[in-house]
Amino acid sequence: MRMTGWARFGVAVMAALWLTVIGLPAQALTSEQARGIAQGDNESRLAALGAAVTAADPDLARFLQALLADEVKVAGEQVLIVPGGDAARAVNAVTGASATVPDSAEDVVNNNRLRREFETALAALKLFSPDRDLRAAAINELKDQVDESKLGLIEKAEAAESDAELKKRLAQLKSAVLVSSTDREQRLAAARALASSDQPATRSLLLERLAPAAEQDATVRAELQRALDAVEGRLAWGERLGVLFTGMSLGSILLLAALGLAITYGLMGVINMAHGELIMIGAYAAWLTQNAFRAWMPEFFDLYVLAAIPVSFLAAAAVGAAMERTVIRWLYGRPLETLLATWGISLILMQSVRSLFGAQNVPVENPSWLSGGWQVMSNLILPYNRIAIIVFALLVLAALALVISRTRLGLFVRGVTQNRPMAACMGVNTARVDTYAFALGSGIAGLAGCALAQVGNVGPDLGQAYIVDSFMVVVLGGVGQLAGTVYAALGLGILNKLLEGWAGAVLAKIMVLVLIVIFIQKRPQGLFAMKGRSADA
Repeated sequence: MRMTGWARFGVAVMAALWLTVIGLPAQALTSEQARGIAQGDNESRLAALGAAVTAADPDLARFLQALLADEVKVAGEQVLIVPGGDAARAVNAVTGASATVPDSAEDVVNNNRLRREFETALAALKLFSPDRDLRAAAINELKDQVDESKLGLIEKAEAAESDAELKKRLAQLKSAVLVSSTDREQRLAAARALASSDQPATRSLLLERLAPAAEQDATVRAELQRALDAVEGRLAWGERLGVLFTGMSLGSILLLAALGLAITYGLMGVINMAHGELIMIGAYAAWLTQNAFRAWMPEFFDLYVLAAIPVSFLAAAAVGAAMERTVIRWLYGRPLETLLATWGISLILMQSVRSLFGAQNVPVENPSWLSGGWQVMSNLILPYNRIAIIVFALLVLAALALVISRTRLGLFVRGVTQNRPMAACMGVNTARVDTYAFALGSGIAGLAGCALAQVGNVGPDLGQAYIVDSFMVVVLGGVGQLAGTVYAALGLGILNKLLEGWAGAVLAKIMVLVLIVIFIQKRPQGLFAMKGRSADA
């Protein structure tokens, strides 16, 4: 359908109004601009680029991408884009019309400095994208490489931005440019504006401006220092919360590793030195499940973790049941002998895994829904896999508490561990209950291995890193006490991370061990003492 003159006039007016509203000019890339960016020395080309970027021409992005791909040639007054070096597809860089590439056409050569500036300019042009995520990404790209040549563009983007958060970040980006201005008042205003920032890059910028040779004006320096104090105060909260989360994450891992031991050692009195190897078996079961999904069901790969959970539990539980039926059942009531026997079993299990899968670590890949993290603050990102482990540990704890306190198996386990002869007189098959209880504790260790596979390396020595910590958690919390295990695991995790930030990882470990020794000397029964007849046994 043909448009009348009045209709065309109306469309033109609406387009002009729209360009005015979003802050873009209504002109396209000109031949002079294209030649200025493509020809001349570095300084003149950068000056032409700055002028073109400030105008925020939408055609400029296509031209810059062609420059970065080395697809631009200059032929006299013409600037041509030759996609993939195919002269038959050449077009005029300004009009987009098909063009012939003459033999005299010269390639445009770009050095590393120009390429960096082209990439920065492309990022700046994304500030006008209709996609909010692209605009946010552009701000992130520009915050470390913006200069005064982009100031006009940033001001236009700020005026056109409708998202309140992005508008605030653009204002801070503009202040980061103006803080180096030659105008004293602009530097003062920029310093005051930067005081509301919560970005680590702002702290670095303020520290740079407070260097002795950077800012000479005493008033501006005082304002910069006030801004730095405000920014560091906000960032300190992110660091504190990060330490707290890391401590909770470590505590949840220790809880998973110690829950199984709370049954085999806390309730059954077996010093199971092979507990770490049961964790390792759970991790290898998760690895094998991942490989099975990748080979036979790649379209469902992201769901392999859900299948790995029961597989890890059953694999470790089966090994634990075999250990109990063949070795440990003959050693109840002799804890030191269980220690020696299970230590030997741990060596056998480690060597078996080395023989089957090799001595090197094996890779376990996170599914897409456990990759990445949740950005709470500018300097605080909570990884999804760590959040998932905390939730998983709580679910395992709730399930174990339910089994021990509300099920027939739990009743039998508690009865046998508290008074074995009386339970046998009541008709309880104590040998079968022992096997079930040990298999349950071993299966929970396998669940710990499945979780650990999502955050660390999986290898034959995986369990050795957690066996000592698991015993410390159980002893500190109180033998046979699930609540004590929870408090001890979370407490040790948080305390360990707090001390690491102050004294380093090695000294923190030593200090935690010393504190536990002192605590056990003062309170041998742990945080929660057993009550009733079992405490006197």
